[in-house]
Amino acid sequence: MEHGFTKSGLHRLRDVLEGHVESGRIPGLVALVSRGDQTHVETIGSMRHDGGPPMRRDTIFRMASTSKPVSIAAAMILLDECRLRLDDPVQQWLPELADRQVLTSLDSPLDDTVPARRPIIVRDVLTSTFGLGLDLTATGKPIMNAIFEQGLTPDLPQPMPEPDEWMRRLGALPLMHQPGERWQYHIASDLLGVLVARVTGQPFETFLRERIFEPLGMTDTGFHVPEADLHRLPPLYAPDAATGEFHVWDPAEDGRHSRPPAFPGGGGGLNSTVDDYHAYFRMLLNGGKHGGERILSRAAVELMTTNRLLPGQQAAREELARNNVHLSFGQGQHGGWGYGMAVRTYRGDYAPVGQFGWDGGSGTSTYADPVHRVTGLLLTQVGMSVPNSAHLIHDFWTTVYQAIED
Repeated sequence: MEHGFTKSGLHRLRDVLEGHVESGRIPGLVALVSRGDQTHVETIGSMRHDGGPPMRRDTIFRMASTSKPVSIAAAMILLDECRLRLDDPVQQWLPELADRQVLTSLDSPLDDTVPARRPIIVRDVLTSTFGLGLDLTATGKPIMNAIFEQGLTPDLPQPMPEPDEWMRRLGALPLMHQPGERWQYHIASDLLGVLVARVTGQPFETFLRERIFEPLGMTDTGFHVPEADLHRLPPLYAPDAATGEFHVWDPAEDGRHSRPPAFPGGGGGLNSTVDDYHAYFRMLLNGGKHGGERILSRAAVELMTTNRLLPGQQAAREELARNNVHLSFGQGQHGGWGYGMAVRTYRGDYAPVGQFGWDGGSGTSTYADPVHRVTGLLLTQVGMSVPNSAHLIHDFWTTVYQAIED
């Protein structure tokens, strides 16, 4: 029988989490850890920084970039069913991405390009190496300015258009790097949703719901929160970086998540609860099975949850983790990247090599560990404009690993 967690370790975990809430910097949180047959949940603090209803186990959170490890499963189903192949050129479904041009350098104006050496393939999209992405080291350069101005990323500075228009705008830009050359963050995860929708002929959310959410019992997961459930969604805060003053970045009522979005973003658009995400990550730890039902093949899960980056592709990943650590508040010290999620390839903190998952800019952290068979989820409503939720996440994992019963 698998051991769970020590009683003293769970007490310490609660004390550490309570300390963050009592500091006034984190209004509230919901945390879940599981191992073997033991599942432990903590609900601490309130929905709003000025009080309001208490956090509950069924509180709904904006999952931000922790959407990536979940939305990728839609593409893995299509691989399992041979409706996609890893080395298929994507232009048969995404003709906007045919005949790509590539910038001669990141500093280049948008018309200073050379032809792509080869077409973009499915593998490039799944590994975030198709040639475009968010690059913290390229802020202010013409290509990054164009990405923001065209609404190709969530709400920076404008909402994303519906998928066909988004694809048209994406197709009008050159690539930053040759296809397959370099890992780049985020945009591939949104592109994945368009690819799935076009291959299946279904809206991305419909396919996710029918093939992943419903079989796993993820009844509170989706790209918007129904009106009847908005009382379970706290406001999302983006505190002022200089003063720490709480600013509402996204309210619940009439906010970005109160109605279906024009673009269902696989990179950061999902809302969910700890129990829904727990079901998903436990399925991955189970090699693709949930109860008696197989959601994904074991081989598909292994592809997702082990490092898929070649040494050359890894350079940008290392740059983000090690040299821009001050910008990410320490998120990203993992080493590798699978499909849609980080995979630890070196011991950068308390977690072992092999742990997989990701963090979200809204103050969410979702990982599973196949070595200790541990799943951990920490959800809050404080965005990473300040380091407070990142510090909370680090302290959560530091205490989780001390609570494991040997």
